[in-house]
Amino acid sequence: MPKNILAEMGSQVGLTPGRQNKKEAEEWARRQSGPMVNPSFEPDDFLPQSLSPVKDEKKKPGDKGIFLVNLNEKNLQEVEEYEPYDNRVVDHPTTNTETLLHLLKGSLGTGILAMPHAFAKSGYVVGTVGTLVIGVLCTYCIHVLLDSCYVLCKRRKVPSLTYTGAAEAALSEGPDWCKACAPYAAHVVNAFLLIYQIGTCCVYVVFVSENIQYVLTKHFELEVTVIEVMTYILIPLVMINWVRDLKYLAPFSAIANAVTIVGFGIIMYYIFREAPSLEGKHPAGKIRDFPLFFGTVLFALEAIGVILPLENEMKTPKSFVGTFGVLNRAMVSIIILYVGMGLFGYLQYGEAAAGSITLNLPSQTEILASVVQCLLAFAIFITHALACYVAIDILWNEYVGVRLLNSNHRFLWEYMLRTVIVLVTFGLAAAVPELDLFISLFGALCLSALGLAFPAFIQSCTYWYYVSDSERIRMIIKNAIVVVFGVLGLVVGTWTSLEGIIVKFSAHSVVLNSTDAGQILANTTSSIMP
Repeated sequence: MPKNILAEMGSQVGLTPGRQNKKEAEEWARRQSGPMVNPSFEPDDFLPQSLSPVKDEKKKPGDKGIFLVNLNEKNLQEVEEYEPYDNRVVDHPTTNTETLLHLLKGSLGTGILAMPHAFAKSGYVVGTVGTLVIGVLCTYCIHVLLDSCYVLCKRRKVPSLTYTGAAEAALSEGPDWCKACAPYAAHVVNAFLLIYQIGTCCVYVVFVSENIQYVLTKHFELEVTVIEVMTYILIPLVMINWVRDLKYLAPFSAIANAVTIVGFGIIMYYIFREAPSLEGKHPAGKIRDFPLFFGTVLFALEAIGVILPLENEMKTPKSFVGTFGVLNRAMVSIIILYVGMGLFGYLQYGEAAAGSITLNLPSQTEILASVVQCLLAFAIFITHALACYVAIDILWNEYVGVRLLNSNHRFLWEYMLRTVIVLVTFGLAAAVPELDLFISLFGALCLSALGLAFPAFIQSCTYWYYVSDSERIRMIIKNAIVVVFGVLGLVVGTWTSLEGIIVKFSAHSVVLNSTDAGQILANTTSSIMP
């Protein structure tokens, strides 16, 4: 509120201090040169007759019709305290149970099916301990992000903030060099979110294609490649991503949730049908494979993209955090499920654990295994549209759509954008159809930044000028460790995954070239020989 707010109000009604008595005019001038005071809480010793409500002289002096607060008796900061949770207006708020289920659904997907393969890279002891440590670290960083968002909302007097909004607001309150970077913070976060969502869609395309191809070749004995299956599902993928309103996908999403639960139950049946054994299993894997384990677990565990939207839509958002809050209950359940799937899946299938445990099921001999592979392929196919919706929302609402507000072909451009995004996910998946490497790559590349480094950096900027020197030093050391851990995971994990992709791609090219060379040699020999 500007300092001369009283003068502005007086000029609007044709009143100025000159029309009041001399004492009031002097008091007015003193206040204009003094500190800012909220006019809603004027002290009793200054009541300019031109601006104060008309008093009824018949009323007793103790009349409560005019509410005034004595600033000497009550702290102004406490009077003006803003509570973001009380100012949120949500059309259809979710209950604690509904939020818990949404959070579980957002974290249970293709990632959990890749956990046995991740344990094959790390060993059952290192895998168990590593998953617990990464899970606790992810939970801590989520709490850090939520706390920073809450504090920023209170300072800016807004009911809620998105991830990008929180990043920009935090940097604008940090050191000077952070303030210079604040205008670009939203674009950086959007870039990582966009890459992560497109990468997730690539994982979904590979998952669906590999499982369908596995059933067709093993159960129906058809000669078909993964690339061919991707081509077959391309048109349906484009069509389902043309759906502009998520409410039309809600029934399919509900079916996909039920199918996923049934599929996980069948997978657990196959894992425990024969007792898992430690024979031939390693307690610790090779050091060079640990970055692949790290990226896979981070991809599987981290649900940073849905945390703030879920918390913003809650009926009782205060219940989201806390020792026994929704977040902790959900993360404990998720960590237990992931450790259990990874550990027992590895003990059952050993080094042969595939990028998705569904590919280890005996679909060639048992129809139940083929059924669960098809069911989960259908569920992930539906989920592709939901994941792609986030990428479309970022690109369209933040960058493309805002520049086409006056275009006569705005809807056509939107459908073209949707089609292009699907084609990009299809192209990347077709170029490198390696499910385990894709999961590790995007987990290390995006979630090391979004889930670990960025929340720690946001907290440091949020509290930079609001804590003592000793507290700032402790905060910097603690968050620096998290940031370094996240950056190392990003660099090493991304490098290892890319190296694996290059090796697989080169080997695939060598095999194709050798096959072509052999065919050419055979044709040449047959043409020479009589």
